Amino acid sequence: MNAIRYFSKFGHSIQMAEAIEEIVGAKATPVTEPLSEPVDLLFLGAGVFLGRVNKAVFDWIDTLSPEKVKCVILFGSCAIIESPVPQMRKYLETKGFQVCDPSFTCKGAMGPVHKGHPDAKDLDDFKQFVRSVL
Repeated sequence: MNAIRYFSKFGHSIQMAEAIEEIVGAKATPVTEPLSEPVDLLFLGAGVFLGRVNKAVFDWIDTLSPEKVKCVILFGSCAIIESPVPQMRKYLETKGFQVCDPSFTCKGAMGPVHKGHPDAKDLDDFKQFVRSVL
């Protein structure tokens, strides 16, 4: 079984999560929804605001058990920093989770910076990435 969870302040992560639902075979749901069953692959996505991943993502990770999640695949978007992935990876690994390589990051709009992103090409690239890891 696979699962998709995301935190989306500006709508970018939800766009990405919903783009892969059919490929992953799971419904994209926010990190406010607990995992009710063990999963083989957990696709976890978030963006950044003021250089940080939202605390809600880390609080949700604290509700998980490494024994019930075989591997986490990270994704996200950002406008200023390179990627939200290192912050999530570090936290997951300190909690004993296996984080799979590679991960996926695309541009995310912040006002006029990267306006329109993630765009159709970003989402197509993400879908291709997900197909490659499955």
